[in-house]
Amino acid sequence: MSELNNLRKEYHLQVLQKIIRTTRHPNKNIEYPTFADGGSRNSIAIAWKLVEKLSAYNSSASQNEIVKGQTAGGRFEEITRDYLQKTFDLLAHLRPGKWKYLTSIAISRFDQYQHLAVLDNLSKDNPTLASVLGGDYIIKPDIVIARQPIGTDEINFKPNVFSNEEEIASYSPLILRPQYPDVLLLHASISCKWTLRSDRGQNARTEALNLIRNRKGGLPKIVAVTGEPLPMRIASLALGTGDLDCIYHFALPELKYAIHDLQESGDSGVEDQMSMLETLIEGRRLRDISDLPFDLII
Repeated sequence: MSELNNLRKEYHLQVLQKIIRTTRHPNKNIEYPTFADGGSRNSIAIAWKLVEKLSAYNSSASQNEIVKGQTAGGRFEEITRDYLQKTFDLLAHLRPGKWKYLTSIAISRFDQYQHLAVLDNLSKDNPTLASVLGGDYIIKPDIVIARQPIGTDEINFKPNVFSNEEEIASYSPLILRPQYPDVLLLHASISCKWTLRSDRGQNARTEALNLIRNRKGGLPKIVAVTGEPLPMRIASLALGTGDLDCIYHFALPELKYAIHDLQESGDSGVEDQMSMLETLIEGRRLRDISDLPFDLII
C-alpha cells in the first residue's frame, strides 16, 4: 500500500475516532451517524453506508462522549490540517519550499493582505470610514498553507544568482527582507465544512470573494473540504465557478460506492443523489481529499 493511501486511511481513522458518533432521533426512535441529517432518510442511509465503506464502525465510533457541532467542526479542521501537512510534505520534492500549516489566522498576517490591517486600524478611529469599508474583510480561514520567503543563501544555491547589493529584484515578496522577517506568503485558504445544512456553506463563498477582491499580489488557492453525505447539499457549494477552485470530499470513492450500493438494493430515493454526484465529479467541481495535496502543488 502506498504511503499516500496509508495517510488517507489514518485520516479516516482520526475522523471516526474523534468526530463520528451515533445519535438517536427523539421522535422517530432511530439511530444514525451524527454527520447525517436526522430529518432526511437519504442522508441517514448514505451516512450509514459511508461509515460501513470506511470499514470502521467500531467501538471508537460509538463512544459515550458527545461531540457537539462546533467541536466536531474544530476537530475536522485540525485533522484535515495534519493530513495536508503530512501529504504535502510527502510531495515536497515536487514543490520545494518552507511551508507553514495554520488554523484560524487572520489574512492580514500575509503579504497579499497586509494592507487590510492598516485599513482596520484606520476604520477603528473613523466611524465614517468604517461604515464605507464594513468590518468583514479581515477573515480567518479555517486552514491556511503559507510559504516562508527565501533568503539570499538559499537563492544562491547556484553561485552568484542574486545579490542584495544590486538594485534588482527589490520588491518580490518571495525574497526575505530583513525589515519584514515575519511576513508569509498565503499559498492556500481551505474552508472546512464537516456538514452542509441550509446556507451554512455560503460563508465559504463570501470568504473566497473577499480573498479575490482584497488582495495585493498573487491569488492563493481557495478550496473547501466537507464530509457532507448528500451530494445535493454539496452542490449548493460546489456548483458554479469564479469563487472556490474546487470542493473536496473527505471520502469521495466511499461516498460513490455507498450510494451505488443503495441503488443496487432497490432504494430509488438516491437516484437523484447519484446523478448529482456524477455531475459534480464529471464537471470537475468535486474531488477526493487525496487529490488536494497534488492540486496544492500546481
